[in-house]
Parts: sequence; structure tokens; C-alpha cells
Amino acid sequence: MQLTSLVRAAVATAILIASHASHGQSALKLPDLGTSALQVLPLEKEQAIGDVMMMQIRSQSPLVQDPVLDEYLTSLGNKLVANANDVRFPFSFFWINNQAINAFAFYGGHVGVHTGLIAQADNESQLASVLGHEIAHVTQRHLARRIQQAKDNNALTLAGMIAGILTTVVAPDAGMAILAANSTQAQLSQLTHSRKAEQEADRFGMQTLYEAGFDPSQASEFLSKLSAQVRYQTKPPTFLLTHPLPDSRVSDVRLRAQQFAPRYVPTSLKFDLAKSRVLARYQYKSEDAQAYFENQLRLKATEMSKQALEYGLALALLDQNKLELAQDLLDKLLKHDENNLFYLDAYTDLLIAQKKPEQATKLLQLKYEFRPNNQVLTLNLANAAIEAKQFDTAEKVLKLFLLDKPQSTLAKDLLSKVYKEQDNKAAYHEMYASLLAQYGAYIKAADEIQRALNHINEQETVKEARLKALLSQYRQMQKELAKL
Repeated sequence: MQLTSLVRAAVATAILIASHASHGQSALKLPDLGTSALQVLPLEKEQAIGDVMMMQIRSQSPLVQDPVLDEYLTSLGNKLVANANDVRFPFSFFWINNQAINAFAFYGGHVGVHTGLIAQADNESQLASVLGHEIAHVTQRHLARRIQQAKDNNALTLAGMIAGILTTVVAPDAGMAILAANSTQAQLSQLTHSRKAEQEADRFGMQTLYEAGFDPSQASEFLSKLSAQVRYQTKPPTFLLTHPLPDSRVSDVRLRAQQFAPRYVPTSLKFDLAKSRVLARYQYKSEDAQAYFENQLRLKATEMSKQALEYGLALALLDQNKLELAQDLLDKLLKHDENNLFYLDAYTDLLIAQKKPEQATKLLQLKYEFRPNNQVLTLNLANAAIEAKQFDTAEKVLKLFLLDKPQSTLAKDLLSKVYKEQDNKAAYHEMYASLLAQYGAYIKAADEIQRALNHINEQETVKEARLKALLSQYRQMQKELAKL
């Protein structure tokens, strides 16, 4: 399931970015980012800045719109957050389709993970160690403290620092240049401060990792893996451009891990399946992915489970339209684990490719009854129902889902398709506006609301009042953007 090309085109034209204003919310007053005069960055302003940056990333970065991977990452991330100290607000986790080994965190508890990170991690503890480290950067407010240091040294404007941070986490080479251009401090001073932050994030992240039930020794194993890559590459892994790795850091992390009791952590099937999905869909071309998984299954000597390898192979075959071969594998996998969300998602794609959306809808409705509002089941059910032209079913489950997850871009995209198929023009333009607003395209969102107003009748006074309120809200948000 992907966002429509129409939405992508509109998003690409968004000029300025602001925090999302969903239905029923009042316009959010953005902080003044023009000076470095903030003595302390209050939490509400930190969250507002984080929302602005998140919308910028949505608009400019290749975010992965994948309910199965989102479900896995959010579950893993929240498990760590639940065991972290100094958590001040909810966290959100998202994937970026990028083969570089990287992860980053910024204001308001937003944590981004490149698909290349899980592709290179050997086990779930290694992936969790990076997430725990990033969570610690947020809980210890390292970016807020860096802004304060910049203010104290009169080195950066707040706007300049945020621009550098935003670019750094997405495109590290460019971001480091922006920071250097804005700074009057010696490069060594900046690096020393960063190393201190890394040491603190290592310490708090390691504790979180252990408390959440993972193996702390895998943190040093993963850093050692990155360190080895530095020796043999002219350009270091992306992660190291924003997370300095002096020789002492690997040994420090290893010594810190030894302070915890040894722990055996069994292999995680969900991690293996998520890694296989990334390899099949985001790391390799489908033909290359097929060759990789077939080779791994022949070797029978791999850290990944056989089920995960067969699942990855099924995805590669499915993406090449080799439907019979893919079905043989998925039938076998589902027979042994009929409620596995990874398998059900792939099987839905298979049935739709086989022109059997009614069968997919029937299967998913049974699963949905036992796990209502699960994002994998809900979005797959809605997608299958649309393909089967069962638009009332799709509308019902999507509207219920959006009450719980009002910022789901994929759900909004699907619901806009439903309204278009139903020829419900007012609802279509309103939902499309909400989707555009989530990417910061407030001028275009206001235009869509104006179109929605053109398709309501005189008797719909309540709807008219609500749409006019939204129109005013989007225009006000655009005005707030001008302050940036």
C-alpha cells in the first residue's frame, strides 16, 4: 500500500512546514525560532519544534509507509521507552527508506530509523541498543542543551541550529556543513560536547536496554561492527557522522556492558521477519532478494530463522509476480502461524494480485473481529475492501481507526480513495485537505476545504460551520509559518 501519486505530487510542492492540526484541534502556536534568546527550552516548545521537524521530514524524506514494519518498530521502541528514565512525553518511531546505517532522535520524542540499520543488525538486541541510545538523547535533552550552549556562546541562532540538526539527521554530510557554517566555535569544542553527549546516551541507553530485557553486550558488538567498517572504508557509516566513535568509546561500552549480569536472549522471530521484509522490499531488487534468500536457505547456516528466510523469499517472488511459488511458501507459513501479521499482510497482497480481493476481505474480517483497530489488519482490510468495491466496509474501519490514530497518512489516503469512489465530493476534499495538512501544505489544504464547501447543500449547516472553522484554522497555520 502506497500513498497516491496525486498526494505525493502535492506534498512535493509544500513550501513551508508546520505542526499537524487534526480535526477538532485548535491552531498550534509555533515557537519563535528567529533568535537564540531562549534561556531554557520548555517542553511544550520542544514538542512544537519536534512536530515542525517531523512534518519537514514527512515532506522531504522517503518515509516507509509500511504498517507491518511500523507495528514492529513501534512495539520495540515503546518497550524501551517503558523502561527508560525521565520520559516526559510519548515517543513516536518511524522508518526512512535509506540503506545507510543510521538512526536519529530529535525534539518531542521522534525517533527515525533507516532501513539499512536493521539490514545490518545481527539480532534484536543490537537494534534495540541503538534505539535505547537515541531515546536517551531525547530524555536527557541533548539537543535542548546544545541550543543552550550555543546561546551562551553566542554561536548559533536557534533557527540555524535547528536547520543544521534537521539536515544532519536526514543527510549527515550536508547537515554538518550547515552547523559549521553557523558556528564560530572551534571544531574541537563542538566535537568534545558531542562526545560527552554520546557517553551519557551510552550510559542511560545501556540501562534502558537491560531493564527492557535485552542483552547489553550486543551494544558493544554493534559498535565494534561499525568500528570495523571504518577501518576498511574511506567514508564511515552514516551513523558515525552524527555519533562520534573514538577508540575509547567501544571499550567503554564493552566495560559498561560487563557490569550487568550475563543474559541469554532468545532469537526474535519478529526481528527476523522485519529484517527479511526490509531486505526483500527496501534493500535489494526483487530478483537479487530472491537469489539471496534461496542461497541462505541452501546454506542452512544463518542467524536468521528458516521461517524468516522463506517469508523473505515469498515477498521477493510476490514482487516479481511469481504468484504460485509465493503462495506455496505463504500457505505453509500460515499453516503453522495463522495469526502472524507479517504473513497475513503478504497473503493479502497475494490474493489481491490474484484478483481475489473478496477472499482477502473475508479472511481479514475474521481476524479483525479478534483484534479490532490493529493497524496491520485494519489497513489491509480497508485496502482489500476497496479492491473488492466494498466501500462501506472500508469507510467504517478506517473512520474508527483514525479516531485512535488521527495522524495515519496511509489511513487518510485510503479513506480519501473510498470517498472518491463513493462520489462523496465534500468528504473527499475534506479528507484530502487533512492529508495535505499533515505534510505542511496548508495553502493547498485550505483550497481543498474551499472545494468541499462548494459540494454541501444549504441544509448542512453544521457541516458548513465545521468546514469554515477548518478553513480558518489552515489559513491561520499558514500565517504562523510566516513567522519562521
